[in-house]
Parts: sequence; structure tokens; C-alpha cells
Amino acid sequence: MNAPIPFAWTDDGVMKPLDRFARLADKQFVVGEVYRLTVVEERSANSHRHYFAAVNEAWMNLPDDLALEFTSAERLRKRGLIATGHFTERRLTLSSPAEARKTVSFLMQRADDGTVFSVAGNIVIERTARSQSMGPNGMRKAEFQKSKQDVLDWIAAMLHISPNELSANASGTPLWRAG
Repeated sequence: MNAPIPFAWTDDGVMKPLDRFARLADKQFVVGEVYRLTVVEERSANSHRHYFAAVNEAWMNLPDDLALEFTSAERLRKRGLIATGHFTERRLTLSSPAEARKTVSFLMQRADDGTVFSVAGNIVIERTARSQSMGPNGMRKAEFQKSKQDVLDWIAAMLHISPNELSANASGTPLWRAG
């Protein structure tokens, strides 16, 4: 796969690679070929790091009952994505409710922490957390910001603290309150 190359739109209507990327563009592209161009909004690496730090800090401070359910910060984050609607869904229709339950048992053995299954009659519903990666196939800036805020709000509500407390304390202060 080719690396993304930054280009600038010139006043004479030409998409020109930035000078330091010209050699790489020359290797990746063929003169006269047609390429599809799409805008990739740059996401803030600081925002990305802060989010993951806040989720990790929350996970490290989970009360015992929640720590049993969320065995890693990654599981907490992915379950938060699913709980707040940031998932892809697949439905499988089986011949009976018993077949649906058996299928879920099988699927659960192979699924990761980012997938949740449920059964509605003879239908298996599989929900998988959306990827929040920064790569070209990841979430765009606005979508990431929304999912980030939704997950932090969801975690904060679970811990009975404000989202601001959760964000501000992504550096080591215990987050939850007893009772």
C-alpha cells in the first residue's frame, strides 16, 4: 500500500505534492494515470493520546464490580463504543431460536473484546466496535471527536463523575467515588 502524500492545490488548478514529498510521489504515481482524490482531515495526535490515556486511567480506577466486567482498557473502550452507537451490525437469521443460541456460543469463542452478540428469536445480532484508528481507513476528525466524547461521557456516568473530571484526571488521580 502506498503512503499518503500531502499535496497543495495551486492557483493554476494543479494538485502539487509538497516539495519534500515530490520524489515519493514520483515513485508512487504514473504520469497520465487518473487517481481518485479524497480529503483526509488531520486528527490531533494529542487528542488521540489524551483519549486513550483517559480511558486507561478510568480502567485502572474501576471499582471491583466493574473491573470484573472490563478486563482491559481496550475492552472498556470498545464496549463504550458499542454502548454509544459507534458500531457496525450484522444480523444472521437462523432456522430456530435454539440454532441462534448455538451459533452465538460458537461465534463468541472466536470474537474479540470489540464484539457483542445478542439473540432475538431466531436472529443473531453481532455488533462490532468501530475502529478509531488514525490511518486512512479510520474515523474522520468529526466522527472521532464525537465517538471520543460519547465514550468518555459513558465511562464518566459509570464512575459517577463528570466527563470533565475524567478528562482532567487522565494523569493519575483516582477517579471514582465510593458509595
